[in-house]
Amino acid sequence: MRKGAITRGAVLKAVTEYDELGRSEFLAKYRFSEARSYLLLHEGREYDSKAIAGVAHRWDHGRALLPEEFSGGKDHAAAWLKRAGFEVKAVKNPDWARDEIILACHLVMTNGWKGLDAQDSRVIELSVLLQLVPIHADADRNEKFRNPNGVARKTFDIATRHPDYRGKPTNGGALDIEVLHEFLAHPEQMTEVARLIREGINSGELQDLAQTDVEELDDDFSAPEGRLLLRRHLARERSKGLRKKKIDSVLRKGGSLACEACGFNFAEFYGNRGSGYVECHHVVPLHEAGEGKTKLSDLALICANCHRMIHRHAPWPTPAELRATIEHHDMSRIHSAALIGKQRGDVTVSSGSEESQR
Repeated sequence: MRKGAITRGAVLKAVTEYDELGRSEFLAKYRFSEARSYLLLHEGREYDSKAIAGVAHRWDHGRALLPEEFSGGKDHAAAWLKRAGFEVKAVKNPDWARDEIILACHLVMTNGWKGLDAQDSRVIELSVLLQLVPIHADADRNEKFRNPNGVARKTFDIATRHPDYRGKPTNGGALDIEVLHEFLAHPEQMTEVARLIREGINSGELQDLAQTDVEELDDDFSAPEGRLLLRRHLARERSKGLRKKKIDSVLRKGGSLACEACGFNFAEFYGNRGSGYVECHHVVPLHEAGEGKTKLSDLALICANCHRMIHRHAPWPTPAELRATIEHHDMSRIHSAALIGKQRGDVTVSSGSEESQR
């Protein structure tokens, strides 16, 4: 039995049984809990998506899936029902992303680090803007997604975490506090980040980049400026035209396509297969890289491993800084190896002396 291989007909049979038994009895019969993430919408009614998907398996494969065998999230039940042609909606809205919190935090800062009411025109404007942010899929949003009430609550979550606030803080998360402290430590830089995000959304540029390397924006890519500016950064780095111009420029000047951090040369290691290959890294910080054209001097030639290491943790080192780190590590490793070798030699001499004395 292949999980997720459910048909529309099987889903409709599960829906019929749900209607006949009622929600409580249906869930109890198959040991499911109420949906916490997504609901199936069918003919004006709502159904617990995970339970329906699990029971649909019974009609296609002879056995209903147990609740612990799969999740009700977008990778399992919700995705399976969508593939079968059904509409699914989120029970609750997704957590706020760093980009969204940056915009909210900037608003709180401009308001003297005080929260704002839902009726405030600035909150209403930010609500409209956040609904355009291309981070969360439509299926993950419900009808209250980033509405003025939710935006206003977020401003108080941020404001009540300010070091000067003396009352009891409202609800909020660790990311609210993290972004708040970034604004306190680097107000000009974070203000510029907020401006770039806002302008990119309003211009449509960041919407166009919404699907750029989404699968790679995992825990190994870290940027305080948020996901949207990172997507633009990656898109510029992977521009085939820019990369070719940078390589041609280096070769015309008699340079080699060696990594500027570790010195690795693909052609020297792989022969013809590696000839002409190297990656490009955009060295200008995200908060400084506006909508202007990328200059060749903004790009550095880098190998895939060093490129990944640069992006792994913020703040990103320059190729020169990463090279210094590599050299320091190499010297430490050589020193450690020499020390271990010396210790082993001492043991050998000592053992020999003991044997000669016996």
